[in-house]
Amino acid sequence: MKVVVSIGGSVLAPSVGSDRVGAYARVIENLVDEGHEVGIVVGGGPTAREYIGAARELGANEIELDSLGIAVTRLNARLLIAALDDRAAPTPPTDHETAHEAFRRGDIPVMGGTVAGHTTDAVGTALAEYIEADLLVYATSVPGVYDADPSEDPDATKFSSLSASELVDVVSDIDIKAGSNAPVDLLATKLLERSGLRAVVIDGTDPEHLGAAVDGDHDGTDIVPETE
Repeated sequence: MKVVVSIGGSVLAPSVGSDRVGAYARVIENLVDEGHEVGIVVGGGPTAREYIGAARELGANEIELDSLGIAVTRLNARLLIAALDDRAAPTPPTDHETAHEAFRRGDIPVMGGTVAGHTTDAVGTALAEYIEADLLVYATSVPGVYDADPSEDPDATKFSSLSASELVDVVSDIDIKAGSNAPVDLLATKLLERSGLRAVVIDGTDPEHLGAAVDGDHDGTDIVPETE
């Protein structure tokens, strides 16, 4: 299968270190060895938030803050590229066309952000649409999609499956702010809705969950195309 994985920065790099990154690299390498084509998009996580917070105090505007966050996502991408060694494209692609070219060469593209205003979830969704992926995996810090923020509502219920339009409705009702547990941002869900892609939202804090999700065995939330 062609698989695109959007890995949250707080999932891949909760702090700057090698353990989680190395574990993800091993899972990705196993997927490639099994015959899958894999593309990765990496978020900025807590390191990006620290830089953005400091820059905001210094008076940076929102576009400048987005650009700073993008730079951190690409640093995180380079960590994963280092772990994947010669299996990955040597630098993070900065647009979807360059990522597609890496696929065609047989390399693993590892992207960060692209342009201001686009989250890495949206970048990953657009990449999956562009290459006509068979599966899009959102590896998040929560174990699926809930009807409320599970960190604030102990009665929040996890969905086993949703259509893309239902996911749009759920995400639209979540207060999107720093530290919120929205599983996928609204722009990404709108792109997912138009694309008809099959997707899954999983707890990415254990990298082994990625391999299981590609095999169809997971405890997250399936996002099924409207036609199914």
